[in-house]
Amino acid sequence: MAAIRVIANSITTTLLSKSPLRGKTQSVGLCFKNSSLLVQKKRLFTCSAIYNPQFQIKEEGQPETLDYRVFFLDNSGKKISPWHDIPLQVGNGVFNFVVEIPKESSAKMEVATDEPFTPIKQDTKKGKLRYYPYNINWNYGLLPQTWEDPSFENPEVEGAHGDNDPVDVVEIGESQAKIGQILKVKPLAALAMIDEGELDWKIVAISLDDAKASLVNDISDVEKHFPGTLTAIRDWFRDYKIPDGKPANKFGLGNKPANKDYALKVITETNESWAKLVKRSIPAGELSLV
Repeated sequence: MAAIRVIANSITTTLLSKSPLRGKTQSVGLCFKNSSLLVQKKRLFTCSAIYNPQFQIKEEGQPETLDYRVFFLDNSGKKISPWHDIPLQVGNGVFNFVVEIPKESSAKMEVATDEPFTPIKQDTKKGKLRYYPYNINWNYGLLPQTWEDPSFENPEVEGAHGDNDPVDVVEIGESQAKIGQILKVKPLAALAMIDEGELDWKIVAISLDDAKASLVNDISDVEKHFPGTLTAIRDWFRDYKIPDGKPANKFGLGNKPANKDYALKVITETNESWAKLVKRSIPAGELSLV
């Protein structure tokens, strides 16, 4: 794995604790800790000191262009990273979920892990903007402060290695979210997608704001209150590359979704991997973990 070059002095961080928004501000109560600027050869991320738990969304460029970016700001206007500066856990089994792609849209938006402040941008291939061949039917995004370690060979999923990205979330609630929105979600299930040999976890979750949130707490509840949804998610991610002439994706764990406890295990392990990634970025004696 590429060596990590540190250009800041220290980091103190809590480890375990897409219709566009043009001209709009979103404020959410979150708890952050101090952090600093880190640079990895292929992953540039910044973690600015944040004392006031308010943030804003700022768009730069025009949607569906190569220059379009959605940045996250603290309430002083300083840019922060949605991957590194937003805490993973809210408490009581609830997690923060950063929306990259709203349901019923097809632009392939993602956090730019190789750019300063990791803004959300539209993915590209050979210089062209990428779109799914059809709309995605659920809100899609990431769990902050998680990382699928490409050096880890998962013995439970055919020995597949992590895909070097944050963990993905498929949020099954009724409402269409917006790019950059932060939803508080509870995990319900996990799908072990294998994409060209890389493990790419999909955590199935529901927003606490959804009308059915109180009814679903585990995988069996999803089948009861959202019948067919888990199969539809698996089939969507299995097949979406086929129109481009690529083979179907595979799934581990017997081609079946795992339950909530397993999903929580995945989240814990990938949060620990993220913590190790950050810790390796800091010279010995200059890291304070709280």
